[in-house]
Amino acid sequence: MNIEQAKLRIQELKKKINKHNHAYYIENSPTITDAEFDLIYKELLDIEKKFPLLVEESSPTQRVGGKANNSFSQVVHEKPMLSLSNAFDLKDLEAFDKRIRDELGVKEVEYAVEPKFDGLAVTLHYINSIFSLGATRGDGNTGEDVTHNIKTIKSLPIRLTHGICAKKIEVRGEVIMHKDDFNKLNSEQKSLGLKVFANPRNAAAGSLRQLDSAVAANRPLRFYAYSIDSEEIIKSQEEGLNILRQLKIPTSGLSRTVVGVKQLIDYFQYIEGIRETLPYDIDGVVYKVNSLNHQDELGFVSKAPRWAIAHKFAAEQAETEILDITVQVGRTGSITPVARLKPVFVSGVTVTNATLHNEDEMRRKDILIGDYVRIRRAGDVVPEVINAIHNKRPENARKYMMPTSCPVCRSKLIKELGEAVLRCNAGMDCKAQKKQSLMHFCSRKAMDIDGLGEKIIDQLIEVNLINTFSDIYKIKKDQLTGLERFAEKSAENLIKSIEKSKKTTLGKFIYSLGIRNIGEATSADIAKHFGSIDNIIEQDEDSLQQVDDIGPTVAKSIGKYFSNERNKKQIISLVEQGIVWDEIESLDRHANSKLNGLTFVLTGTLKSLKREEAKSLIQNCGGKVVGSVSKKTSYLVAGEEAGSKLNNAIALNVQVISEDEFINLTKDTE
Repeated sequence: MNIEQAKLRIQELKKKINKHNHAYYIENSPTITDAEFDLIYKELLDIEKKFPLLVEESSPTQRVGGKANNSFSQVVHEKPMLSLSNAFDLKDLEAFDKRIRDELGVKEVEYAVEPKFDGLAVTLHYINSIFSLGATRGDGNTGEDVTHNIKTIKSLPIRLTHGICAKKIEVRGEVIMHKDDFNKLNSEQKSLGLKVFANPRNAAAGSLRQLDSAVAANRPLRFYAYSIDSEEIIKSQEEGLNILRQLKIPTSGLSRTVVGVKQLIDYFQYIEGIRETLPYDIDGVVYKVNSLNHQDELGFVSKAPRWAIAHKFAAEQAETEILDITVQVGRTGSITPVARLKPVFVSGVTVTNATLHNEDEMRRKDILIGDYVRIRRAGDVVPEVINAIHNKRPENARKYMMPTSCPVCRSKLIKELGEAVLRCNAGMDCKAQKKQSLMHFCSRKAMDIDGLGEKIIDQLIEVNLINTFSDIYKIKKDQLTGLERFAEKSAENLIKSIEKSKKTTLGKFIYSLGIRNIGEATSADIAKHFGSIDNIIEQDEDSLQQVDDIGPTVAKSIGKYFSNERNKKQIISLVEQGIVWDEIESLDRHANSKLNGLTFVLTGTLKSLKREEAKSLIQNCGGKVVGSVSKKTSYLVAGEEAGSKLNNAIALNVQVISEDEFINLTKDTE
């Protein structure tokens, strides 16, 4: 066989393999036996070995990288991968639909609906039709590069040979594991004396985060897409799903387009009815406004898109007995009563503890030690007690009295005005808060220090190696090697992980501090708005409320934290230890701009700008973009097919400008 013959045969074999993979993994209808498939694959492998210059990155033989990575690199998402708000009942759903109708000024809304996979969200990039990048959702703004592992998923095409031919295509979806594949994997793990997984989602997530792609390749991972973005104009969610199917990228096949709340409920009931027959786990359904133009108009809040919601199935419940009630001290000093339970299996895990939230809630539900109770995993994550089964109450059941002092540091507990929880205000002087704060600081979504888990943190606190965040960066290798759990290599790995964490983002750094009421999205918004830690520290509560979605309570928490001299010294010490982040040009930098302090609303389709581009232009010139028209709105920018917002603006005497007038206005500020 000469090189020209080899070229032709390689293309023939690749087409055959891709065709059979699609039949096996997507259509669940294999057309040849495994043995026959193996012969085709082996022939391709043999030819590529003989002619190595003909091996292409898109070849099925290149799905598994032979070399293990040492770490995951970070990927900044071009558009945030935000989580969805949840609806748990009809009332939530009706409120969502009403808000959408009111904002768009229409009587009924067309929705794209689909099952909600219980998997791991990822984004895939195809450049010139070749799969080039796969990344996890991470914190929504920054994820981990897991290209080497996603490449091993046999149901996913490495080269796109059908449908649109855009230079760049971004596909978003979920990596999951089918239930049968999961059970088979666990059986194999058990027979080899290896770790068994709690549920398919954990197995998929653990497999995707393997450093060595050979491990992931031996795990039965699958990918299902739910959205696509490209240079081609796509007008609706439904059209995007059709394009995904043309590209031979797996989708659920259960998506529909419906109109109005009644059809949303009908679809929910249909999916709930077939849930147990599906080959994979789902935990609800997702409703999305079908029109992408309407999605743009509705926009986002800091944590979620305003045009989509997840309707969750009722959480699985179980009955058990409360053996005791104790309290635990949270990171911010909150004192939470916890029911210690007779072990019970719920939603794939054995539960021994469940939260009672606070004293008021415990009394309202009339829960006593010794009661038989119903529990569930709230959002399929945190176990909680739903109610006591009072007709089963034993005679010796007794009331639990909340403590008056912290069970860890003995400080007096207080209940602040307007709050339901008791709180210990000792901060890092309380050993429990110190431990929880250090764990939060080191967590993956914060400073991401691999190897500093709960047990190691406990150990380092006990030997007085760490008491503050900055102490972590003062640890030396020889201080670790003399401790239990630390050999030469493990000590070296931890020091490397600590050193690596010094390069972060301002948003992650703010989140890592553990400021009360401040989550990931808010931390990122604060960083983007003010640009530097010094600038943030200088703000008063009024200026903090200029950031989207920050109200008086959150502003008060931020102000209180940064007015504390001890906290400010801690930040200075961390920076002195070498923690750095890329500079951000803050959104309040145009203090003298003509748009400074002005509020804009965008409506309709813009001819020359995408909505995100227009929003960025306003923010870069010091203005603010909001979703609805009010008397405080400075300008309404009206594009083609402007909706009810235009009528509202006219009624409120808000100045309406065209796209061209808007562009000229921003030019005047440059």
